[in-house]
Amino acid sequence: MNEGYTLLNLIFRATFIPGVFIIVWLTGLISLTTVQICLAAFGVIFVVLPLIFRYSVTLQRGILFLTFITYPRDLDLSNPSSVGLYATRSFFLNVRDTDVDNETTNNDESRKTSVIRIGIWHVLPRHVAKRFAKELHVNMDVFDDNDRNVTEFKDETLDLLEPVMKTSFPNINRENENFFYERLMKMPGNTVILYLHGNTASRGSGHRLDVYKMLRNLGYHVVALDYRGYGDSDPISPTEEGVVRDAMTVYNYICNITTNPVIIWGHSLGTGVATNMLSQLNYMNEKGPKGVILESPFTNIRDEIRQHPFARPFKHLPWFDLTIARPMYSNSLRFESDQHISEFRQPIMILHAEDDYVVPFQLGYQLYRIALDTRGKSWGPVEFHRFEASHHYGHKYIVHAPELPELVKNFVGTYRNEVF
Repeated sequence: MNEGYTLLNLIFRATFIPGVFIIVWLTGLISLTTVQICLAAFGVIFVVLPLIFRYSVTLQRGILFLTFITYPRDLDLSNPSSVGLYATRSFFLNVRDTDVDNETTNNDESRKTSVIRIGIWHVLPRHVAKRFAKELHVNMDVFDDNDRNVTEFKDETLDLLEPVMKTSFPNINRENENFFYERLMKMPGNTVILYLHGNTASRGSGHRLDVYKMLRNLGYHVVALDYRGYGDSDPISPTEEGVVRDAMTVYNYICNITTNPVIIWGHSLGTGVATNMLSQLNYMNEKGPKGVILESPFTNIRDEIRQHPFARPFKHLPWFDLTIARPMYSNSLRFESDQHISEFRQPIMILHAEDDYVVPFQLGYQLYRIALDTRGKSWGPVEFHRFEASHHYGHKYIVHAPELPELVKNFVGTYRNEVF
């Protein structure tokens, strides 16, 4: 009975729109030519395009990662001060990469090893930048701009190190800035936030800058990267495996520089990168970060595709899973946070706005419930913070919530020295 109902439902969904065109034509309201054009358009949009998507790995990656969407225009990522980020260095790391050379095969012969260059920013904490403003060529006026939630505190280690650093680095330039920034990151008592952005644009887009500024005001070092294909990183077509490897490379770089606590912050697609990376670190029995903040997360790509605004015209088609969702899974574009979240022990803080229409609120809440049900009782706690729709934060602007700095400060302060 259920199978018969399902079959009838599929037939109805597949033929409803063409049937409407034909019925309207039979009533004489439109001409035969018009109905033929409508049926042809339906066939192209709802049959041909999904079939092309099914068999094109390039198109699947393009739609998922959206690397072709860039803003703001003419952004000079080598000069962070041009977007208001003073005391920030731009540098590159090389990622040793083994990826599939031929999209249609997965055998060992089709794989090759290459080196991919990825662009990174290291944003100094506000109080550190203020101490070394002269050496960094930073105008003191930038510290009088009424930044909200600025944390002012006495840093005894910095007090001791400051005279030595100023003697060693009287003038910060391209030749010595890497060593200078790394020395400051290595200084005991620091916390480093590794920020993993979502799809589209680069590490220099507006809402991401607001996150960096909020975190630096709280006294944290911020490291933000552009995955392959984004920003000034090498224009290589991203894959899930590839972007996770990019994030892992930057994380390992930080850990090689300092033993200070590291917190991962992922936004949107970056939450999938974060959970995958933490799962791999746990599997390899390597040192992981102290915690992870997931802003606007989803459960997995299949669920996200079904809920995404771009998919709404297609998701009721009987062949939606066959032509759109399933092929992405077959091509290892999964980002299965609902699986990975139970594969690492670190504390988790989830942030989600009720009016998020890109990654719907229910996906973030569902991930939270999965975490509660599947993670070990002795593992790090899972927090969930809901932001009401009346605030209009949407997908990108939770950073504007007045309570966010305190939430972040409490989370980091509670778990930065804990081991789970």
